[in-house]
This record gives sequence, C-alpha cells and structure tokens, in this order.
Amino acid sequence: MTINPGWPVYLALAILLAVTVVANRIARLGLGTDAIVAGVRAAVQLTAAAAVITVVVRSIWWSTAALVAMFVMAVVTTCRRVEAPGAWPWAAAMACGILPVLAVLLATATIPIKGIALIPVVGIVLGNTMTVHTLVGRRSFAALREERGQYEACLSLGLLPHQAIDEIIARRVPEGLMPSLDQVRTSGVVTLPGAFIGVMLGGGSAVQAATAQVLVLFAIMATQSITAGVEARLIRARRLLPRDLTVSLVS
Repeated sequence: MTINPGWPVYLALAILLAVTVVANRIARLGLGTDAIVAGVRAAVQLTAAAAVITVVVRSIWWSTAALVAMFVMAVVTTCRRVEAPGAWPWAAAMACGILPVLAVLLATATIPIKGIALIPVVGIVLGNTMTVHTLVGRRSFAALREERGQYEACLSLGLLPHQAIDEIIARRVPEGLMPSLDQVRTSGVVTLPGAFIGVMLGGGSAVQAATAQVLVLFAIMATQSITAGVEARLIRARRLLPRDLTVSLVS
C-alpha cells in the first residue's frame, strides 16, 4: 500500500488543517495561527526532506551529515522551547542519550550501517528525545519560578543550591517521561506507532512491523531516560537554565 501525491491527499490535508484551526477558535486555545504555520512548515520540510533523503541515503557519509544536521536542529528547537536559547551547548544531554543507544543498535547489527536504515530509526528516536528534553525543561523551570520561596527556604536551612533545586524538580523530571511511557505501555492496544505503520505500508509482514516497532520503542525509552537524567543534573548544576533563573537562583 502506498499513498501518492494527488488532489485527494491535498483535499484531505486542507480539510484537516481547517478542522484544526476551527477547533482552536471554538475552544479559544489561541493556537490556530501556530497550527497553520506548523502545518505549512511540515509540508514544505517533509517535501524537501524526501528529495534530500533520496540522494543522501546512497552514501553513508552524506547520511551521517544529514543526521548531524537533524541533531543540531533538534537542539536549537528544544533550547528555544525551554526558553534557554543561549544554553544550547548543554543540550549535550540529548547526545548522552542518543549515542549509547545508537552504539547498541549498531554493535548488535540490529540495523545495518546504511543511510536507508539509520535515517528513519535515528530520526524517530531523536524526535522523541527532543520532546522529553523539552517537557523536562519546561516543567522544571516552571516549578523553579513558581516555588522560588521554597528554594530560598531550602537555602536558609543550609542546603546547597543544587540540593535546593533538586527538592523542587525531583518530582517534575519523571513527569516529562510519563507520556512516552504511556505510549509504550499502550502500544498495540491503544496506539499503532509510526514504525509499525511504516513497515506495514512498505509491504512488510505484521511480525516484521511489530519487531521494528518494539525495537524503536525500547530505543526511545533508553535514550529518553538517559537524556532526562543528564538534563536534571545540568539543571541542578545551574548549567542549563533560562536567563531569568540563571540570575535568580544564586547561592
């Protein structure tokens, strides 16, 4: 089964985007314009990506360059989302999560060292890693702003800054992982994730699709857990913080 470009697809896209905008307006979510921009960007970027990937998958070196570019864009995006664009060097938390997981996949020969295999698998894992990085950052920073009094109280009791920060964010970090864990927990029952559908649409068997999806889900859990842990350490060390918290969270 394949889905080819054509007027039925374009019509469906237009209707779905219109439904999104209308739903935003009715619910007064205020994200209608953002949805339009995101939708147009996704269409343009995926079209461009299709053209680029068709070329780069022929060479492992070009595929590696494409993956590096994807990682850089993910880092820039997540740093903006957590309102700490200047802290991008500390998004190494994402690299700490992705690199060992990728090493396991390659060392076990689970996926071949070919662009056609690396780009989709790493792309899915990278996207989910970016999401958890953003969730952990936003929830932790919101808590640090809202509970400034608790932070100062901890300092007054003799706790060091990193200990005071940990008192506030310790319960927020796991919250960033819960959506992904729920997705893994309900896979095959509530959801049929992307890798499963992709293999099925590509003509693979249901068993092959399930195997590919389980592999991707396990990789996502591993990289997200490492990333969240490293990010929390960087926040406690006051290395990864928005500008306002960098100033206010003083010893």
